[in-house]
Parts: sequence; structure tokens; C-alpha cells
Amino acid sequence: MAEDIEEIRQQKMEELRNRAGEEEDAGTVDRNPTDPVPISGKADLTETVDEHGIVLVDFYADWCGPCQMLEPVVETIAAETDATVAKVDIDANQQLAAEYNVRGVPTLLLFADGQPVERLVGMQEEAQLRSVIEQHA
Repeated sequence: MAEDIEEIRQQKMEELRNRAGEEEDAGTVDRNPTDPVPISGKADLTETVDEHGIVLVDFYADWCGPCQMLEPVVETIAAETDATVAKVDIDANQQLAAEYNVRGVPTLLLFADGQPVERLVGMQEEAQLRSVIEQHA
């Protein structure tokens, strides 16, 4: 079972990387991506936070039920707001999760102008996320 989960996680990460690479090749990456951006380490997160004014970082795990329920919500937030949504797999980025004191998933951190300004833990409603983003926009 653990091998199946790991295989699924690897496939998802590969799909996200391929999608991001295709967008870069096509020159379609814009200032605020409409799809969540996969993060693969501290440098990646720092670059994303530095490039975008408002960044909602979703610390998640593939095995986490609430994370799976939250996924369509954060995808909608990415597509319909000015915030950039970044996704951090805590299993693949344990040190990064520890650095941001992520003790449970899902944990959402909102960065505004490069600084963390909000922390939300657990399942969140879309309206709540929109409200938090608008407060800092």
C-alpha cells in the first residue's frame, strides 16, 4: 500500500513538472499562474514568494483526506484570484515543512510582499480563503 501511494505521488509530481515545463516552453507562464505551482525546495518557494505579491502556500500530503478535499478549492483560488497558489508536498519537502512549523496538514500559509501574514490549519472554505487573500491584496 505504501508503495502504491509513493508511486501515485511520484506520478503526480512528474505530471506537475511536465505541465510547468510545457507552459514555459510555450511561453504561457504569466505573472500570476492560474494553476497551482509545485514547490520542490526552499529555493523554489523563496523564488515564488519573491516573484509574486500574494502567495498562498498549501502544505499537503497525498495520503491526507482533508488535503484531497481542499485541492479543488485551492485550484479555484489559483484560477480566480490574483493570488499565486504554491503546493508543497510535506513528504517530499520535510525540511521545508519543519522550517515553517507545519505540524499537521493541510496547512496554508499566506505570504504578502514576501512575508508570511496568515496561517490556516485544516480544511478551509473557499469564501474564507478569498476573504483572507482580499485582506492582504
